[in-house]
Amino acid sequence: MLRARTFLSKDDCEAAYRALPKDQQGLLDRTAARIRTFAEAQLASVSSTEIDIPGGRAGHTIAPVNAAGCYAPGGRYPLPSSVLMTAVTARTAGCGEVWVASPRPSEVTMAAAYVAGADGLLAIGGAQAIAALAYGVGGVPPCDVIVGPGNMWVTAAKSLVAGVCAIDMLAGPSEVLVIADATANAKVIAADLLAQAEHDTEARPILVSTDEQLITDVNAELQEQLAILPTAPVAREAVKKGFAVLTSNVDEAIAISDRVGPEHLEIQTADHDAVARRCSNYGGLFVGQIAAEVLGDYGAGPNHVLPTGGTSKYSGGLSVFNFIRIRTWMRIDDAASSQGLVEDSVQLARLEGLEGHARAAECRLLDEPASKKARTM
Repeated sequence: MLRARTFLSKDDCEAAYRALPKDQQGLLDRTAARIRTFAEAQLASVSSTEIDIPGGRAGHTIAPVNAAGCYAPGGRYPLPSSVLMTAVTARTAGCGEVWVASPRPSEVTMAAAYVAGADGLLAIGGAQAIAALAYGVGGVPPCDVIVGPGNMWVTAAKSLVAGVCAIDMLAGPSEVLVIADATANAKVIAADLLAQAEHDTEARPILVSTDEQLITDVNAELQEQLAILPTAPVAREAVKKGFAVLTSNVDEAIAISDRVGPEHLEIQTADHDAVARRCSNYGGLFVGQIAAEVLGDYGAGPNHVLPTGGTSKYSGGLSVFNFIRIRTWMRIDDAASSQGLVEDSVQLARLEGLEGHARAAECRLLDEPASKKARTM
């Protein structure tokens, strides 16, 4: 059995919540509510359906997975926001059990698990946490899906258990790309770049601009803001690995952004709505100067667990859809009306050389086929 200091029950998480100041309780409650509202809207966008087919009906049903595992990093910083983003979404999808894992959880992290409706929290991290969620341990069942960001060890572990269970994605270092023109505010852009840079020394802050002076001004702002930023030792290393691109027009800026496919894409241009509509590849899109990426991080509604490393070209961020299954079904009630479908199935099976398939379909023919008569003569 798991030791008490490793396993934190729902009651433990509730006690942590009750011990918080009222303003912090309200903060967690409000953030969870916004995430839940958006997830509910996503869930409402899909539904069970059915249509007529020859001789019967066919359709699909929507069903949640039974158990979800939600990982929240806790190494450099405690991240209760990641607990809310993952566990609230899983619970909204209708998962029967929702378990959180996070190393050295703070009181706020534990409280976030309670607010999210988690069944409990494993106070472990890294590959060990992913293994525990995938295979089950103590009172924690093997999870059908594991989600949430983490370091390289978490990512490696998720790649190993993929197939044993589903995973959301293999996340890499955080990224932000800002498309800006001469109307943008250099101070705001620098602050947004540093907000991502402070995540990790491997984070990638990127500026793509049509205005050379803006790039110069942003570089100056970065130095000024780094001088007084408490997380500067981390952010400065990430800024060194970031870059700026000067383009001759917005078309080039959009093309560069689509090639990168950033995790976060901010549009800070005079015609930001029009530019945003032309962008194709991104995890999360933040349109206009007021729509700061950090507002998405902290619960505007859309999820902050997003694809990195260019994978936005073929995938999206975490959502209720990671926790549901679309299961198809069919039923034949009128054998006579289904005969055309049966005959086509027989022919296609023989075109593929799958005689067993053909004969299984022939069993549903009302008139004995000539091929069967020939085999019995």
